[in-house]
Amino acid sequence: MQIQTATLGYPRIGKNREVKKALEAFWSGNVESESLLQTVQKVEESNWKTQLETGIDHIGIGDSTLYDHVLDWTFRFGLIPERFQQLFGLERYFTMARGKEGIPTLEMTKWFDTNYHYLVPEIAEETLPSDFSDFLERVSRAQKILGKQAIPIVLGPYTLLRLSKLSLNIQQAVSKLIPLYINLLTELKNLGVEEVQIHELALVLSDAKSWKENFQKVYQSLSLVRIPLHLVTYFDDLGETYPWVIDLPVVAISLDLTRGRNLELIKTYGFPANKRLGAGIIEARNIWQIRSEKVIPMLQDIVETLHGTSLHIQPSASLQFVPYDAKRENRLPSPLRNVLSFAEQKLQEVVFLAQTIIGENTKIEQEFIKISWSKFEEFNSVKQSVQERLKTLKTDDFQRSLSYGLRLDSQISLPLFPTTTIGSFPQTSEVRQLRVRYKRGELSQSEYEAAIDAQIAESIKLQEELGLDVLVHGEFERTDMVEFFGQQLSGFAFTENGWVQSYGSRYVRPPIIYGDVVRTEPMTLREFKVAQSLTEKPVKGMLTAPVTILNWSYPRTDISRSEQAFQIALALRDEVADLEAAGAKVIQVDEPALREGLPLKIERWNEYLSWAVDAFRLATAVAQPQTQIHTHMCYCEFGDIIKDIERLDADVISIENSRSNNQTLREITEGGYSHQVGNGVYDIHSPVVPTTEQILQQLRTGVANLPLKQIWVNPDCGLKTRRWSEVIPALKNMVEATKALREEIITSNKSN
Repeated sequence: MQIQTATLGYPRIGKNREVKKALEAFWSGNVESESLLQTVQKVEESNWKTQLETGIDHIGIGDSTLYDHVLDWTFRFGLIPERFQQLFGLERYFTMARGKEGIPTLEMTKWFDTNYHYLVPEIAEETLPSDFSDFLERVSRAQKILGKQAIPIVLGPYTLLRLSKLSLNIQQAVSKLIPLYINLLTELKNLGVEEVQIHELALVLSDAKSWKENFQKVYQSLSLVRIPLHLVTYFDDLGETYPWVIDLPVVAISLDLTRGRNLELIKTYGFPANKRLGAGIIEARNIWQIRSEKVIPMLQDIVETLHGTSLHIQPSASLQFVPYDAKRENRLPSPLRNVLSFAEQKLQEVVFLAQTIIGENTKIEQEFIKISWSKFEEFNSVKQSVQERLKTLKTDDFQRSLSYGLRLDSQISLPLFPTTTIGSFPQTSEVRQLRVRYKRGELSQSEYEAAIDAQIAESIKLQEELGLDVLVHGEFERTDMVEFFGQQLSGFAFTENGWVQSYGSRYVRPPIIYGDVVRTEPMTLREFKVAQSLTEKPVKGMLTAPVTILNWSYPRTDISRSEQAFQIALALRDEVADLEAAGAKVIQVDEPALREGLPLKIERWNEYLSWAVDAFRLATAVAQPQTQIHTHMCYCEFGDIIKDIERLDADVISIENSRSNNQTLREITEGGYSHQVGNGVYDIHSPVVPTTEQILQQLRTGVANLPLKQIWVNPDCGLKTRRWSEVIPALKNMVEATKALREEIITSNKSN
């Protein structure tokens, strides 16, 4: 049996966030496009060399991006909606991503069950000619550095179609895409490429079986180019599609062996002797070092099952979901640091496993791994307090003392269409510098808090001047909505350089959950009290909900995700009680990652939704009836889980709606959602300031779909990434549009 190593993608942001800095400098007009492209090329080539020097045999290339790899392929295939066609080059590309005056962006949503966001392609009859020049140039550069080890990565046609909005039928769309892919593969063949990775992630979705005939038609057509195709899947198992997928005309198939039941499928149905298996045995979406005593026997079992089939050992997915290098995290305790595995360590694990299986390794490295885990387990003690609380939970702990309908009248009195924001205000360079200086010891705690309080005071004054009804303190003390809470809870660890891409230039440093989670003191009380003391209007207490904290962190693997969510929920429950006691009449508990965490197989949804919704209820049910609980969700589809969202029992949900062309709002109303809804009236991810008339039109859509008393007015997400010069006029227009709508309603009622 031939055993080699491979990768399916790599972090693409630069070890020091070079791409982010270059992007934002370009958007600000401080550098030219040539400088931006040179930065991306340097990051690409550094990534390739790292993989080459580690000893990877087949290196996936071509997945780097200026904003989003799905947008890249939309752009290359000429699938340009009409509203962007009068633009050219990077102006067109970034307008599709970020919008422009009078030109709305593509819709944005979550990439399968990850916290990465992609831009949704729109495929219509009228498109522009394809242009693969940037991709072919990238492949040519990679070939000069890597030679035949450079394996181009292409987003598969089925996945592209499955993730798109279509204004033509499936057969027409398939017919449109086939010649485009044939042209691309022909160009790659002409470059001397010996194999192409085609990433078909959508094959792991429950509805993939219904695409069998179309899928077979596409791949029969692509096989005529006679360039070897490597079909790549990950994030789950192939399920019912496995028996026919393994017969497709491809030379290799990659399967994720860390999630789902692909190994069971291999044993049940076999694997073709004339194809190579890409064994995704290194977890690409978490940061824990392998446990050799578990992984090596599993790999040996695979080798025995294959009976001589060629094998590539590789990460389970692209490594874009983990940071670059755990060795850079010098401030973490050594017992924890020694069991972390980021992208570079995962490359080493891939090589280590390949060498072990072919007998080139001694037991020294395996023993080192065992010792590292042993020392970590000694370091990581169990918190008995949270364990006991979990054991004594009762049914009443998961439900408000009064139902939604009965508690409404006791809550704050507000005008028709109450106005608010989602929570955060711009994180200016001044605000960021405050945190940097405090961290360096240049500011004392009292000096830092005084400076934050000054920011809070300015934001409260601004909101009152604008005429908002429910205010926020602005979250100036928070780097990130998950990191902020994790830093104040036991059981969390934080990196200095552990950045991963969420979308575009938006990067996050996911916390690491390594132990039991306990709140040792209030987390948000001080800032809430400061803000509420400055105004007679209600100020929202602002929390991040348990499932979002869990899903946007790297979780433990020794206990279930549900138990981790409940531990976090208990900590938040105590915070809700403290905020309420301090006078908070409105408490927002954001749960944007609820939908994101859904298993990719529908048959596993009920189990997840049961504990995920219960975790939210455990965190919030402690609130008295007069306390109004809000939540926020964004950039996901709600229609298929609307009853579960209603079971959260939040009094108000604010939603992203501006990028989805009101689809989210329609899903909520068609699902019979009975609680209050904050219809996101403008897109905060675009620098474009919406006009009063545009917002008014969006509000009228809300009135057409919802009873008046259910409607709140807010932007579609937090404002931390925007500038004050964009935020102030946008909010002013939002308030003016709301006043105009109130007048329309009053006039209409009088005339009736």
